[in-house]
Amino acid sequence: MKILEGFEKKYLRGLAHGLKPVVFIGRQGMTESVVRAVDEALDRHELIKVKFIDFKEKDRKTEIQAAIEDATNARTAGIIGHMAIFYRQHHDPEKQRIFLPKRSG
Repeated sequence: MKILEGFEKKYLRGLAHGLKPVVFIGRQGMTESVVRAVDEALDRHELIKVKFIDFKEKDRKTEIQAAIEDATNARTAGIIGHMAIFYRQHHDPEKQRIFLPKRSG
């Protein structure tokens, strides 16, 4: 998936504002079950929130976020506090719900 541009990230963060987290990352950190849960949630919703429960250090959250991107072919729209927002366009055009805006001008 292509790298998200700033205006696309901003759009996705706006869409994610009202969403509840669907995956929680606890003490064990990055596990196979976390990857599977994120992958399944992205297939269902395209845009999800992931909450870091036991990680307060920014470096650790950034490390886990990068690992999730690599494992699921998703992109991060942002990390706000203890919440990360991930986006992956559905591979089936019939099931795509989110359409990123085009750059104007």
